[in-house]
Parts: sequence; structure tokens; C-alpha cells
Amino acid sequence: MQRTLETALESYGPAMRRRFVPACKRAKLAFPPQHLLLLAFKEEKKLEIWGSGGGGAYKFLADYDVLAASGSAGVKRREGDRQVPEGFYKLTALNPNSRFHLSFRVDYPNKDDLAHAVVPRQKMGSDIYVHGNRVSIGCLALGDEKIEELFPLVATVGLKNSNIWIAPCDLRIKNAPPADDPWVTQLYQRLTKALKPFAKP
Repeated sequence: MQRTLETALESYGPAMRRRFVPACKRAKLAFPPQHLLLLAFKEEKKLEIWGSGGGGAYKFLADYDVLAASGSAGVKRREGDRQVPEGFYKLTALNPNSRFHLSFRVDYPNKDDLAHAVVPRQKMGSDIYVHGNRVSIGCLALGDEKIEELFPLVATVGLKNSNIWIAPCDLRIKNAPPADDPWVTQLYQRLTKALKPFAKP
């Protein structure tokens, strides 16, 4: 039976509220947050959830283990390279009927990826998601239990108010890995600078 977004929220909204209503209270943030930022660290296999009340600073809400993320450090270049992308991304679609339980889409390729493409657009790959289950070919898999918390939160806050930054490692505490292209080095510098305010409590 096909799920609608509404029925998915009815089913999984309670799990989301059990996790994030107390998290927002601890962070002194109204629930639901007005903005969400997800920070993904490939080497550590971690996904951090940060919320903001609007113009204020982001507050740490939760973190999850990434159960599967294929590839290694380095940007995604082409379809089939099994790489998780790296950079500053928007979230663009919610899928309550994913093959991997529930999922939301990352807008790879973004402007940076397209500006530095080494293959035609149609060969760069697409369909990069954060989803349930524990398998990955370029996506971030959180497991079904955790995506049941996070999917409704993204849906409640709204795609237009939700973003994800994906880094090769936790650049707050580690140096960026060697890059094979000057623009990737510059991307890592931008990510390092952008991540500085996000110190976990």
C-alpha cells in the first residue's frame, strides 16, 4: 500500500516528537525549529542535526550514526563512482515510499558540482538521498528507526528551510584530506570555515 506524506507523518510523527521536542527544549529552541541544518561527516559516519529559530544561531539537537555510506573522501564526479557527494546542498524532495523505507533527496549535482564537471550532466549521477535501511551506493543510510525520527522533522520544518552540508571528515577537529583538484581544496576550505561555529555542547 502506497503511503502519502500525510499518512507517513501520522505514523512517524510521534517518534519524531519524542526525540525532538525534548531536544529543542534542552537547546532553548521553540519546536519545531524554523530552520534545519544537517551536518554529515563521511569518515566518522555521523550525521548531526542542528536547528535555528530563524535569525538566531543554530543549536545542536541530535546526532545519528550513518550505518552505510559508500566510497571514500572526495567529491562525487560521475554516475556509478559510489561516492557520497561533498559540499553545501539543499534538500529537494521527500519520498514516503522509498525502497529504503523513507527518504529525502539531496540536490546533487549543485552549482559547484556542475561548474567543475568532468563528464556531461547526464553522466554525473543523481538520486542521492538520506534514507533508512543500512545499504548505500552514494547515499547516507541511517537505518529505519532513525529515519522515522528525522523524515517527519524535515517534513515539518519544510524542504525550503532545510539544508545539508557534507564533509569528507569532521573538519572542526581534523585537517582536510589531500584533494585531487584545486576547486576541491577550495571547497574544503569553505566547509572548514563554515563549520567553525558548530561546536557540539
